[in-house]
Amino acid sequence: QVRLVESGGGLVQAGDSLRLSCAASGGTFTNRAMGWLRQTPGKEREFVAGLNWDGALTNYAESVKGRFTISRDNARNMVYLQMNSLKPQDTALYVCALARSLRAVVEGGASTGEYDAWGQGTQVTVSS
Repeated sequence: QVRLVESGGGLVQAGDSLRLSCAASGGTFTNRAMGWLRQTPGKEREFVAGLNWDGALTNYAESVKGRFTISRDNARNMVYLQMNSLKPQDTALYVCALARSLRAVVEGGASTGEYDAWGQGTQVTVSS
């Protein structure tokens, strides 16, 4: 079973950048679609970005398009989320997830059943 561990979160000011990392281990990763989602207390989980197995296909939430970039390095079993021009509304727990199918990424899915594995998340806090 794939295990996912996120890192790279922190407290930054509006306009700053952060790069989140997700390390995968323990199972088949390189042929699977992956996603980044975020969770804020009192709000529904939100799809942020996703990509297919080789990174050729990506999808982003409208709220992050042009600011965030998702990528992967299959040789290192890593997925990344480069976040630029951060806004206070980007404050959330960011979670890396292994998609059950490419459909979850294409459709921007955020439900539990659309992903086979989840990390614990890394907190991103953006101050104004």
